[in-house]
Amino acid sequence: MNKKEIAEIKKNFSDDCGFFTVGKVLTAYIDAEKNIVYKDAQLYNIMPSDEAELIMINLKKTLSGTLGKNLREYAFPKDQYAEDGAQTFLYKLLDSKLLDDELNEQFIRRIAEKVEYISTFAVFTAHCTYSVLKKNRNDDLEDDAELDYNFLITAVCPVDIRIDGLIFSDENQKIEKKPTSDRIVGMPTDGFLYPVFSDRAPDINSVMYYTKTFKKPNISFIESFLGCEFLMTANSEKEMFQRILENVAGDELDYSLITAVNDKICEFVDSYTHETEPAQVDANKLSSIMWEAGVSQDKLENIPKVFESATDNKPLTAVNLIDRKTTVEFEGITVNIGKDSVDKVQTQNIGGRKCLVIALDGDVSVNGMPAGV
Repeated sequence: MNKKEIAEIKKNFSDDCGFFTVGKVLTAYIDAEKNIVYKDAQLYNIMPSDEAELIMINLKKTLSGTLGKNLREYAFPKDQYAEDGAQTFLYKLLDSKLLDDELNEQFIRRIAEKVEYISTFAVFTAHCTYSVLKKNRNDDLEDDAELDYNFLITAVCPVDIRIDGLIFSDENQKIEKKPTSDRIVGMPTDGFLYPVFSDRAPDINSVMYYTKTFKKPNISFIESFLGCEFLMTANSEKEMFQRILENVAGDELDYSLITAVNDKICEFVDSYTHETEPAQVDANKLSSIMWEAGVSQDKLENIPKVFESATDNKPLTAVNLIDRKTTVEFEGITVNIGKDSVDKVQTQNIGGRKCLVIALDGDVSVNGMPAGV
């Protein structure tokens, strides 16, 4: 799925959309010992409106975030098409429309057994149908539906148990300690959409995984439950890119080069704002970026070999490689520099010592107080 396709599903994921419906909703509560404490399946249109609204908010949250960071599409490996494979099972669950109690039980059991969580959590899964409208030659939507896109969407939410605390009691008209514990369902930390919506049609061979914390996704969800090969995190891609840059530039690597490369990649990412696919950096693009940043030609000749060795020639997601601010660190000192002020900082050799020189073009404050310099 690209950004445009995700945005289309998210935009129409609403009770107010005449082309979108929710059928059965499966809910479950699993304790820290992986026991299924509660499980139920209800028709969405007969659920209490306040509960239905909150469940919809949680489900829709799994369509949010940045593609390539919070949202990652995974293709199922061949072994997941076996009888007990994740793709085969999810397809059966999709086909059942959550009307098969035995399949529902197996689904919740698979999550409980295969996904690692350190606390209790809730699971919300809905079977949804989106009527896909036709597009004309001008890429405008027509009134006729082309097909029905049936999909499962799941949100896995942590449950916080709050025992101690003070409340205002309406009954006693005073502030007092609350007499019972509350189990509060938080916003989802993980989720998935199956099948993906690609080229305005379902693709049953892939799944879209959502994580709240893209720097530390739940690998057990991806590998054990979905049966897919885990892709690098955003941080891992950035660390790999930094090693590539260091190996290629070598002794040319300094403040000016690092910030210039970062600026060029930022420009590349910004140029893709209205594109459907995220910007990616391959060996050729990296050569262009580093050449524009001022790397010498003899260093650039090393890029193909270094890039292939580090990435197996798989492109890197550009947005994961950039810093929106520059940080300079040395013993006991950290200087944070905004992206529009990079050119005000230079490194110079003064009196035989490496120095960081900052042009003070405006008023200077120290600890929030004006200071004359």
